[in-house]
Amino acid sequence: MKKTLLGHVRKCLENCYTEGTLSSGIMPEIVIEVPAHAEHGDFATNVAMQLAKPEKKAPRQIAEILVKEMGAQKDLFEKIEIAGPGFINFFINKDIWRKSLKSIVLAGDNYGKGTTGNGKRVQVEFVSANPTGPLHIGHGRGAATGDAVASILTAAGFEVVREYYINDAGNQMDTLGRSVYLRYCELLGKTIEFPENCYQGDYIKDIARDLITKFGSRYLDTSDEEAIPVFAKLGGDIILQGIKQDLEDFGVVHNTWFSEQTLFDSGKVAEAISYMQQNGYIYENEGALWFRTTDFGDDKDRVVVRGNGVTTYFASDIAYHKEKYERGFDWVIDVWGADHHGYVPRLKGIVQGLGRDANDLKIILVQLVSLLRDGVPVAMSTRSGEFVTLKEVVDEVGRDAARYFFLMRRSDSQLDFDLELAKSQSAENPVYYVQYAHARICSIFESAVEKGIAPEDFSTIPLIKLDTAEELSLIKFLGQFPEVVEGSALNFEPHRITYYLQELAGLFHSFYNKHRVIGEDPELSAARLLLLKCTAQTLKNGLLLLGVSAPERM
Repeated sequence: MKKTLLGHVRKCLENCYTEGTLSSGIMPEIVIEVPAHAEHGDFATNVAMQLAKPEKKAPRQIAEILVKEMGAQKDLFEKIEIAGPGFINFFINKDIWRKSLKSIVLAGDNYGKGTTGNGKRVQVEFVSANPTGPLHIGHGRGAATGDAVASILTAAGFEVVREYYINDAGNQMDTLGRSVYLRYCELLGKTIEFPENCYQGDYIKDIARDLITKFGSRYLDTSDEEAIPVFAKLGGDIILQGIKQDLEDFGVVHNTWFSEQTLFDSGKVAEAISYMQQNGYIYENEGALWFRTTDFGDDKDRVVVRGNGVTTYFASDIAYHKEKYERGFDWVIDVWGADHHGYVPRLKGIVQGLGRDANDLKIILVQLVSLLRDGVPVAMSTRSGEFVTLKEVVDEVGRDAARYFFLMRRSDSQLDFDLELAKSQSAENPVYYVQYAHARICSIFESAVEKGIAPEDFSTIPLIKLDTAEELSLIKFLGQFPEVVEGSALNFEPHRITYYLQELAGLFHSFYNKHRVIGEDPELSAARLLLLKCTAQTLKNGLLLLGVSAPERM
């Protein structure tokens, strides 16, 4: 509806310029908003105030000209009012709102989907945790965010690939190999000193036990130089398999698992460095190679290759992002922990150095999660290296609650995750509140079917029967869903969907608590069943975008 109105306002302005009632010829960025109070209409615009300076007229005078021009659209508007210094408030014809219900029924599972993306190819790279330990709840928030962003972009018409970047090159893998090998030797009776800089968690001992079961004492007397790379590979593979399983149990499936090591093995790192040197972005100083990140807003240039010839992680990132764009992606989206915020200008510099627009790279920052139980903080980690894993949280509260809670707030704001609240069956639990609204509607339809009054053909239902304030509020809010999905996609903000679903569930509960759905008037009952059918469909579609189920019974 907002897009329809936007088109009418634009056409009206064009007519006014053609007719000479307005003279500047300027087409401003027209903003259509939903007023905070229903008495101010369904939509409002400040376009008259935007045009005051170029038209050299008072905003209310411009508003009067525009309203007179738009008054011809009697089928669209119930009325148009001028308010305050020149706001234009639009009251849409109620029949248009009512008819929108049938379009929701017709769209079904596709309601909310659009074509804004126009097939643009997008890669969303998310989680990408080092394969040196299990996923913790911080990774869980990143996983839910990346997966929901990918789903919402797909719904908006983008062609999306989900990717996991495996950091399987560098010092962290050597440390993993050393950690596992030392525990392996220890479990086989060898006296060892376990360094503090090795991985301390019990999961390292579990991996060592698995390798003893598989290989026995074969590697016990092997030199460190020979054993550590073997144990790094074996340990990394075991951890990565666990990560894949945890993500699958969480409802996250990546299309591509990309190995950092392949960038070195294929020569792409050396190729990318050479490319940047030839284009003047990498220079040599004191035996090291540096990237001119200060050209792109960084506080200092960054080392790509150290004086001893060892590459930094920055070299891998140059090669990896070059490779991404070579695969034909229009946009690349990286989902990172908020502690990487300082790295954003550097990576933007890489992208521009590759000859791309900085906006072809989108960075989504995901803030920390504070774990609570009945409002009391839960210890997230100990000095022994143990921490709360994603699997533990999902096992306790379930996939649906975990995903919904991770997505309830802006990703760049800190999140309090209360385990007891996530498990509770009450209106205070946001995911339960929304899912229960869907389940309640399903039970109403089940009752209507049993009584033989559920309409099979919704096309003949007299929608004019829907005329209470609660019904009209619900209808109008249902009509906003496609625009919410589009806005969520273009701004990479899945929390907009959770906010919308929370409010939609509230509007449904308000309506249901005040009005009987199945009553003595069969036409009114049929109309209300249609309204609820549309509400359930929208709740379901929104939940599925978040990777959350829409249960029919609870």
